[in-house]
This record gives sequence, C-alpha cells and structure tokens, in this order.
Amino acid sequence: MVKLKLKKQVAVLFGGRSEEHEVSCQSAQTVIEVLDKDKYEVIPVGITKEGKWLAGLTPQSLLQIEKISLAARPIFFSGDPAYRGLIWFEEKNSSSSASLIYGRIPVEVVIPVLHGPYGEDGTVQGLLELIGVPYVGCGVLASAVGMDKIMMKNIFAQHNLPQPRFLSCRRGDWERSKEEIISSVEKQLKYPCFVKPANLGSSVGISKAGEKKELVKAVARAARYDRRIIFEEYIAGREIEVSVLGNEDPVASLPGEITYDQEFYDYQAKYRSSKVRLHIPASLPDKTIDQLQELAIKAYRALDCAGLGRVDFFLKEQTGELLVNEINTMPGFTRFSMYPKLWEASGLGISELLDRLIELALERHRRKIYSGILSAKAKKIEQ
Repeated sequence: MVKLKLKKQVAVLFGGRSEEHEVSCQSAQTVIEVLDKDKYEVIPVGITKEGKWLAGLTPQSLLQIEKISLAARPIFFSGDPAYRGLIWFEEKNSSSSASLIYGRIPVEVVIPVLHGPYGEDGTVQGLLELIGVPYVGCGVLASAVGMDKIMMKNIFAQHNLPQPRFLSCRRGDWERSKEEIISSVEKQLKYPCFVKPANLGSSVGISKAGEKKELVKAVARAARYDRRIIFEEYIAGREIEVSVLGNEDPVASLPGEITYDQEFYDYQAKYRSSKVRLHIPASLPDKTIDQLQELAIKAYRALDCAGLGRVDFFLKEQTGELLVNEINTMPGFTRFSMYPKLWEASGLGISELLDRLIELALERHRRKIYSGILSAKAKKIEQ
C-alpha cells in the first residue's frame, strides 16, 4: 500500500496597509512561485491597502485593484487557538432573504511576506502568537524593534555594536524646539546628514540634507510618515549587506555590495532603477568578511531575531571601519533581492531557503510549546 505524503498547508500573506504594499506583492509573487508544490499547499491571502483580507487572488491582481476577481472572498484567522485556521465567508442574497455561508481552511504555518508597518512591525506577529499559528520570521519584540530605527539603534548601542552617530526627536518636539534641534544636528552630526521616519522601510520618507533649509524640508517629509524622526550621520563608504538565517544558532551568508549612480539608495533606486548594481559576493578580504559575518550575527542576536534577517553595513573608505546601519526583519524576497541572492551565492537555493525558513518557524513554535509544558510542570512542583 502506497502511503500518501500529506502536504503542509502554508498561508502566504501579502500586500498590507503600509507604503511598501507594492514591494510586498512583488516578494510574495516569488515566494508563491518558488514554494515546492509537492510539499506545500499554498494559500495566498492578500491584504488591501485599506486592510481588507481576501482569499482567491494573486499578488498581481492585488496590485491592480480593479482586477480583483469576484471570486475573492473575505477571510480572517480564527481566534480559537485549538483550530488555528482561516475562515472565509460570503453573503448570499435572494429575493426573499439573505444568508451568510462560510468555510474553514486549516493552516500549519504562515509566511507573512509583509514589509513595513502593519505587517513587519510585530502587529501581525502578535495576532499569530495569540492564536498559536507558527510563522516564518522574527517574533513580536524583534519585529517591533527592528522596524523602529530609534529603538533598534539604542539596543545596538547597549551591545556595543559600532554604528553611525544619530539623534532623534518627536514631531511635537520639533514644532516646539526646532532651532535647538537643528543646532544639535549641526554640532553633533554636521552636514550632510540623513533624516528618516523612525518606523518605515524601503527608504520611504528618507531625505539627505546638505544645509539648514534642506534639513527643515526633510523633517517635514519624514513627519508625514511618523511622529518620531531620526537624524543620522552621513558615512562616506561602501554599502554592504549580509543575510542571516536561523533561530538559536544563526548563520551568516557571504556579504554583497550595492552600488548605484545617484545620491543615495532611495525607494526609486531600490525598486525602479536600472542603475543599481548588486555585487554578489562583495569583493572583500577574508578578514573583513569574517568581521561582517560576526557583527551580523551579533546584531541579529541583540534583537533576539529568529528565522531570517538582513543586516546592512557601511564600510568606511578611509579607515576600513565597519559600522552597522540597520537590520531588516522581513527583507525583500524577489528573485533579484539581496537576501535570497546572498544565500544562493552561499550555496543555498531559494526553494531550499524557503524550506529551511518553514522548518525554523515550526521548530520555534515547538520550542514555545515545550517551554509552556516545562513551565506548567514547574508550577505543579512548586505547589
């Protein structure tokens, strides 16, 4: 008798309410295409810019809202941890009455391919923790801190990680004490410097300021996206990235380098420019590669990351000093994105990489269950 191998039911979340909606759809398209259909039953779940969850559509159709199929059904996660699944529903209207029909879809693991707020910042992770569904990537704390550049840099400082100098303020502080903040930026960071919203990715809302008028304009732009603003020292140097994979014992990939023919690596450069080049692996001495990998793992552990993360660095041109810029807890996952390409250069193909990420998600979930059992046993003994 031939035993049928059951497929794992994997829900892929994409879209979302952040400014990175489009990037999320691009990443999810690759993830859905690459997941091994012999191993997984893939359940695409699109989230519109308004926050509506829909089943029965593709990332491409979510990008073109007018093309959303009438077959796309509203869907949501069951709040019952014993069930751990999705519920779809639709209204049926007849001449005499209206009724609601619904169905259930079991889910074993979720891949939240969501970039930016309302997806990468711990909000969706918190929902999945609450209902007990395993998911790919960092937990609530690491996701939230990884999204918040100010908190992330404060934690890096606590762990003595080398990084560019920075200052921060709230929008209200800026409105009350603009000249004082400008003076601090000019004295401590000097021009040029970068101005960013604290909670956003893909370089959205970021400006480079070369003098006071540009600084004021840059703050106004960043303040449209967040009530907290960060000012960062400009570093003249090479931009290097390292992918990290794992839970308790993370490993780092070979490093890659980004070069581009414009002032800085903004949203347009990342996703719409043909002038950006990825050098994989980066041409660096073995000693520098070892240092990058060591620092990447240290930054990953400092935030208690899990599953995956991409750590971005500056390599100073004059001194060769390495500085940690930031960590991205749900990096881009298109076929052209640095995270999967670095692992490919390190010997792990994108399909195998997704297999490993799903294994890590399930492993982390099992550890939590085991910790809960031990905690319950300990309480019994104490009683």
